Amino acid sequence: MTLPVATTSIGRDTWTVFARAMRLSLRNPAWVVIGLTQPVLYILLFGPLLEPLSGQLGSGNAYQVFVPGILVQLGIFGALFVGFGLIAEWRAGVVESQRVTPASRTALLLGRVLRDVVVLLVQGTVLVLVSLPLGLRAPVLGVVLALVVIALLGAAFSAVSYALALTLKSEDAFAPLLNAVVLPVLLLSGILLPMSLAPGWLQAVSDVNPLKHVVDGVRSLFDGAYTSATAWWGLGLTVAMAALGWWFGVRRFRRESS
Repeated sequence: MTLPVATTSIGRDTWTVFARAMRLSLRNPAWVVIGLTQPVLYILLFGPLLEPLSGQLGSGNAYQVFVPGILVQLGIFGALFVGFGLIAEWRAGVVESQRVTPASRTALLLGRVLRDVVVLLVQGTVLVLVSLPLGLRAPVLGVVLALVVIALLGAAFSAVSYALALTLKSEDAFAPLLNAVVLPVLLLSGILLPMSLAPGWLQAVSDVNPLKHVVDGVRSLFDGAYTSATAWWGLGLTVAMAALGWWFGVRRFRRESS
């Protein structure tokens, strides 16, 4: 069966953009290491403080609660900041040179997003491996499914970050916008501590935040509760955010090229 020409073209263009983006990351791996440093420090320096609270956290293993939250943090924040690189490329004329080629506008975004997902998966795997000697105990299938959720989440926020970068085209505007988003997300999603420890009114506020349910879903996967409503609810919201993020990103890339 022969694939349609358009599909073949998008696949080829996506691979070209992905390969270029991956080469840039491999030539300068400092950002990959820097992006992993903060989550690892959370695991090493903050995780031990939670061990005496294991009972209150609803688990006999504090890292089984804490590591999933840090993985979600990596998926969100590791992807949100990729737009800075696109702003630099836009200023250097790279985006303009790609616009005048016959390359698919969808591929220009998809290739970059795929690079970001690969980097997140590598970082997430390293994070889990670092946590094992500290006491993390989780089923392999649960960890694999959690990494799939993180990949989808990263793809969603990566696409949104690129779209916002193309819209603002300025680090001075992009940075304050991200900072305004990061703090409420960090506090209201239960990334560091489960929201079950919060007073009732704060739990009610956090229930509106879809990322809170994603965090709870990933924790369920680490518990091995693959068929629980919490796990499926978190997965469903992640897929929905990935679809919305992709729609927004593709729409912005196509408009930029029109």
